[in-house]
Amino acid sequence: MSSPNTPDNNDSQPHVTPGADLWSKASAAPAASAEAPSAAKASGGTGWERDVLEKLVFASIKEQRASRRWRFFSRLLWSVVVLLVLWVVFFKDTATKTSTTPHTAVVEIKGEIASGADASAEFVVAAMRSAFEDSGSRAVVLLINSPGGSPVQAGIINDEMVRLKAKYNKPLYAVVEESCASAAYYIAAGADEIFVDKASIVGSIGVLMDGFGFTGVMDKLGVERRLLTAGENKGFLDPFSPMSAQQKEFAKEMLEQIHLQFIGVVKAGRGDKLKETPEMFSGLFWTGQQAVELGLADKLGSLDYVAREVVKAEEVIDYTRRDNVAERLVKKFGASIGSGSVQAVRGLVPAIR
Repeated sequence: MSSPNTPDNNDSQPHVTPGADLWSKASAAPAASAEAPSAAKASGGTGWERDVLEKLVFASIKEQRASRRWRFFSRLLWSVVVLLVLWVVFFKDTATKTSTTPHTAVVEIKGEIASGADASAEFVVAAMRSAFEDSGSRAVVLLINSPGGSPVQAGIINDEMVRLKAKYNKPLYAVVEESCASAAYYIAAGADEIFVDKASIVGSIGVLMDGFGFTGVMDKLGVERRLLTAGENKGFLDPFSPMSAQQKEFAKEMLEQIHLQFIGVVKAGRGDKLKETPEMFSGLFWTGQQAVELGLADKLGSLDYVAREVVKAEEVIDYTRRDNVAERLVKKFGASIGSGSVQAVRGLVPAIR
């Protein structure tokens, strides 16, 4: 039996309120979790963080390498494109066409025959010389599709045709496509033979000088033309000034002289083949079939026919000289600058034209 002053064995333990132990454990857990990162930092970081950082670094490196490779590839691709463009612009059109094997040499005369055009005497003559000089060419064919143009340019080409035929002793043929009129026929007349299509337009052996006169309209509108000249005929052919009878007669005489030169070239080139009629040199033109009947052309035939059946060399090589793209751009740029300069100067000094 215990004494009243002696505590019971159960009373010697501290008194614990129900649920207090659970509360203390719960509150201690966050503290332990908070201490864990500190310990991890102290030991150099946990494994999963290191893995994430490594993956990020490697992904960034791979992306940079891929970006560098793509930049290199794109620059290489653009360099190839630029080189191809430069080759086409500067070299392709002006490449020398030569062949030692037997072939038919072709020079195109297409469009207007004029200085600065593709069918200028400069280009056509240069192409004909290359064609005649080539040891492989068995004959030269002028492939013509032109409504005409400058008699001066046509005369230069015709003269060179006569010289080259005599020098190289090679035949020269003209093959007409759609049209061979005026200055184009001036050129064709110098060929050994002229081949046409039955529907081609051939002829127009004549000369013209065209323009406009606005004097009547100006009088009705009350506009006064102020043209100052030194020389009574300096304003000759000015569209805003009347033409005198003397000036008109002078122009007609000049055209008649050029016309006689044209007729002389045709007669010299065609000789006894011509079946002259009163209309032959009047400026009229005919179909290819009619041209053959009149002796203005020899036979019906195309380029392939001439190469195969006449020249006996089916391989056709084109010697036509053309402006390449760069030359055309330079000419247009130069023409634009020149035009602007002329317009600026015209307002400052009198014109001598």
